Amino acid sequence: MYNAMEFLLVALVYIFSVSFTSTTETENVELFMPYVRPMHKDTYLCTAMKIDRTRPHYLVGFEPHHYEGVTHHILLFGCSSPGSNRDVWDCNEMGSTGENAAPPCANEPQIIYAWAMDAPKLDLPDGVGFKVGGDSDIQYLVLQVHYAKVDKFLEGGMDDSGLILKASSTTMPKQAGVLLMGTAGTIRPHSEEHMETACPIEDNIDIHPFAFRTHTHKHGTVVSGYRVNNGKWDLIGKRSPQKPQMFYHVANPDMVIKKGDFVAARCTMVNNDDTQVKIGSGMDDEMCNFYMMYWVDGNRLLSRKNCFTMGPPYFYWKQWQQELGDSIPEDASQLDEEK
Repeated sequence: MYNAMEFLLVALVYIFSVSFTSTTETENVELFMPYVRPMHKDTYLCTAMKIDRTRPHYLVGFEPHHYEGVTHHILLFGCSSPGSNRDVWDCNEMGSTGENAAPPCANEPQIIYAWAMDAPKLDLPDGVGFKVGGDSDIQYLVLQVHYAKVDKFLEGGMDDSGLILKASSTTMPKQAGVLLMGTAGTIRPHSEEHMETACPIEDNIDIHPFAFRTHTHKHGTVVSGYRVNNGKWDLIGKRSPQKPQMFYHVANPDMVIKKGDFVAARCTMVNNDDTQVKIGSGMDDEMCNFYMMYWVDGNRLLSRKNCFTMGPPYFYWKQWQQELGDSIPEDASQLDEEK
């Protein structure tokens, strides 16, 4: 009889090696934690799966498998090599220490999917998929789970949270990618703060955003993302991060981002506490993230995977007036229903 990890590895090899007889046929791959028992609040754990190298496959859907009150968020990384050879390891990049600590990937990670706050499953548009295995840069899938509370485990419970991945061996004409935008920084007591980031697009390819996701902790009120072209700001997406943190449709499905454009994001934070709040990995810290999921024709994705700044008090959009212009949207911190 296989243990949990052995079963998952055998299942992955079988599913990614199956012959498909229909161009629309897919198989489900279960990438779950192998019945772990985290004992400390805000533990981040990773587990990895090796992908078939003989031919590429495409991930076209993601369904969360989680338990309410246990899993704070789930991330799926694509790696050329995992950060550890262990079955499970401590992978909090913002503060892991100890002999079992390592990042999710041995080199630069590629974020494929993210989930939090009871978001539903995600199916990609027809003809779009994340290319993995084969000749791609992604030879391993690494699942990261953030455990905000551990009461269940202190009482002897175990966890198999994770993702059900919808996979196909049919070549997709459009390859998917994710650009993660975010900041470092601090939020002063009893203040509203704008945590802002911006980056130029330097690759000579056409980027087609089709979904976006926002993420903060409790202080976030609005997260918005934009394309900036010659000083003109166009909305990619805007959402309250206190709503289910799923991938939503972009504001304009016909938007194309090109070389020379800028992408920019803002997290509006409200701190009513008596103490300063910093960006960090714990539930009492904050995060500012805007995920832009996009597709391209062919196999060439953005060389940039992340767009981060130091955040407040060191960086604001207004410092890049020459690059971004002076037409910053007045409603960047306002939800549409509040207008």
